[in-house]
Amino acid sequence: MRKKIIAGNWKMNKTTSETVTLINQLKPLVATEDADVVFCVPAISLTTAVEAAKGSNIQIGAENMHFEENGAYTGEIAPGMLDDIGVRYVIIGHSERREYFAETDVTVNKKVLKAFEHGITPIICCGESLTQREQGVTIDFIRQQIKIAFLNVTPEQAKTAVIAYEPIWAIGTGKVATSAQAQEVCKAIRECVAEIYDTDTAAAIRIQYGGSVTADSAAELFSQPDIDGGLVGGASLKPDFGKIVNYK
Repeated sequence: MRKKIIAGNWKMNKTTSETVTLINQLKPLVATEDADVVFCVPAISLTTAVEAAKGSNIQIGAENMHFEENGAYTGEIAPGMLDDIGVRYVIIGHSERREYFAETDVTVNKKVLKAFEHGITPIICCGESLTQREQGVTIDFIRQQIKIAFLNVTPEQAKTAVIAYEPIWAIGTGKVATSAQAQEVCKAIRECVAEIYDTDTAAAIRIQYGGSVTADSAAELFSQPDIDGGLVGGASLKPDFGKIVNYK
């Protein structure tokens, strides 16, 4: 049985000192053995977050990472830098990175491969726009994202990856896909992974739902057979995140 994974994507929020305060506040609220808990924090606070989370069940993730080991890439962060400070997860291909910073399916694949090289678990994001959903191409579009993201990824690596399905129309809008809509797409993602690899790999990989997840919607979403937790935005910055982690 797949263990649930609940990850908070802090985005561009919280100063370094505020990060320590929030982690200390959330530690007792997210303490559980039933799910993996990850806080993906701004780059400037990663080292501080790793220190603040020590002794708890919280793992720290980055919100982005470059696909080169080093070089003239002003403002970027190399995978070895993350590995060196104890970062264990990284969000790759979030829709905001694609929209505002020109990330593509190809660069997502490069980052996924590099994350695995360094033993960092990628949280690979996929999702459709409102127009794509209305035009009935959601599944086709997401299958393309998944197939390119996993190019040259081994079955052993794929089994440890996390996929986050985030319908773009539901991110930060207060709109949440119904549990049936979310399950339909997550099931299609798992079927796509089975086509790329095999049923064992598809059964092992964890698929999250993201997009305005709240304490009220978490239980129904996470009870779906192909949804293994959530990638949570705004709600991960509040005490309510504890209710999402302990959704049962």
